[in-house]
Amino acid sequence: MNKVIAIQGAEGSNHHKVARDFYGTTIQLKECMSFDVLVDSLLDGSADLGVMALENTIAGSIIPNYALIDKHNLHITNEEYLNIHHHLMCLNGQKIEDIKEVWSHPMALLQCKEFFKKHAHIKLVEDVDTAEVAKRIAKENLVGIAAIAPKIAAEIFGLEVIEDEIQTIKANSTRFVIVQTEKPENNEEVNKASIKFQLDHKRGSLAAILNVLSDCKMNLTKIQSMPVIETPWKYSFFVDVTFETYKDYEKAQAIIEIMAEEFKILGTYKNGRK
Repeated sequence: MNKVIAIQGAEGSNHHKVARDFYGTTIQLKECMSFDVLVDSLLDGSADLGVMALENTIAGSIIPNYALIDKHNLHITNEEYLNIHHHLMCLNGQKIEDIKEVWSHPMALLQCKEFFKKHAHIKLVEDVDTAEVAKRIAKENLVGIAAIAPKIAAEIFGLEVIEDEIQTIKANSTRFVIVQTEKPENNEEVNKASIKFQLDHKRGSLAAILNVLSDCKMNLTKIQSMPVIETPWKYSFFVDVTFETYKDYEKAQAIIEIMAEEFKILGTYKNGRK
């Protein structure tokens, strides 16, 4: 029996594409309209794995998702960096002059703003999800309405792409992670770790941790601070590191566990950067 993969959004979304890249086209998909619902599906056992966007080169870190992974003790098992492409799609046989409205997620509309300045006759309408709109256009046979969505959505729902690559900034990439409730066994390909720690307010405490990472041959690829809700003006640090040998990582882990007030491993996995 195939594992059930929970995604944020609908079939045909970028989250769906990531799920297919890892687990193939025959997966059982569970569509979730929010990341909270996605996490709930993992916790109640209705899904085995979840796909979550964690950061974007334009929008930055998706901080609430870091908090969800931490709060519910989820484990990151894989990651993928996906180049984001926005395509304009509609029912077959229409041209852009025939389109009266474009429905899509607010972020997709924002990232394609310059394109629509050239087509002032089109009204932009915010909606819940890019792929869900594409599905609705096909199902309800909506003439004169177009969606901004990944090309996979056009393939699945039989829509026609009338404009390719309409995003303003072409170099737009999102990092997605695979999460689950069970801690996986490490394999020989592990060369990246996501960790979280809290420090006291002593001068140089963060610098000391960063020195440990450097001394242990860790390459720091991400550092994100987040307020500790219960303690005003105190912060947790979420850090990603890559390494060549697992022993170097274990050494760094052992030292930081001693130095930090709180230390937690969010996941060890294979670096998704090619």
